[in-house]
Amino acid sequence: MSLSGTFGIAARNFTTYPTLPDAKALVDYGVRMEELGFDSLWVWDHILLGVDPNFPIIDSLTLLTAIAARTTKIKLGTGILVLPLRNPVVLAKQLSSMDLLSDGRLLMGMASGWYKREFDAVGVPFDQRGRIMDQNLEILTRFWTEDMVKGEFGCHKIPAGVMFPKPVQKPRPPILIGGYVDKVLQRAAVTGDGWLTYFYRPESFAKSWKKIRDFAIEGGKDPDTLLNAAQLPIRIGPSRAAVEAGMMEWLGKEWDYASWSESTKDSAILGSVDECVAQLKEHLAVGVQKIIFVPYKYETEQIEIIAKEIIPRLKA
Repeated sequence: MSLSGTFGIAARNFTTYPTLPDAKALVDYGVRMEELGFDSLWVWDHILLGVDPNFPIIDSLTLLTAIAARTTKIKLGTGILVLPLRNPVVLAKQLSSMDLLSDGRLLMGMASGWYKREFDAVGVPFDQRGRIMDQNLEILTRFWTEDMVKGEFGCHKIPAGVMFPKPVQKPRPPILIGGYVDKVLQRAAVTGDGWLTYFYRPESFAKSWKKIRDFAIEGGKDPDTLLNAAQLPIRIGPSRAAVEAGMMEWLGKEWDYASWSESTKDSAILGSVDECVAQLKEHLAVGVQKIIFVPYKYETEQIEIIAKEIIPRLKA
């Protein structure tokens, strides 16, 4: 699979209380994004998010399954799935079934998570999430690629595990690892199929992508086979000055930025169509393969301009 020069879009499956996400409208949105020509649709993943304010969220995999049933071409991604919160044996079955149902359209972003309260509620030890992440990746991959899985993986004791049918995609659906610290970048390079980043400026992306390529070489893997995608907020208007204040307010209210990362509101793509195209070309120039747009407040007008005016210019 190549992601180079492709363009996806995020879906608003979480909101700020008391607004609730509309499940059926989100499925219709997925259908519309395919009609507009986006290459992929990305949903957010949490089980419990926030207290005051809280952020109501529709389950990522349930939503993607419903969209898969109504579409035929658009790839379906999680940006990101919190892997340690999921039972990996059950998840291997669920995702292979989804890949079959969608005829091989899954593109999974996965990460180890950051929200301790959520781990405590689900009963997964937060301080072991890195180890659990690696273990779960191994279980997924082995069930998808081997006729019989045997072994002990933490609390998963598998004397003889046979799981068919396998996913459509071979050797497995692509897994992009989300995260920022070196250990995670190494996981993206060696265990995963590449990296998914969130709200990074071009120079920050370039620095981490070089590290990932170097980790791949160290691990005996061809760095040119690695995939990447970058989630970027965007707001188009008459000028940067006209749209910046409202965008920064939204990015401050509804979004989190990991303090240990270079994720920043300053990654926002802002201004006229010409200005936005120029800013986006800077990301493509440093090696971003897939841009995933996070449009301002998911406004229909913004999405239409991205699809009809911005993407054609980037492809040209």
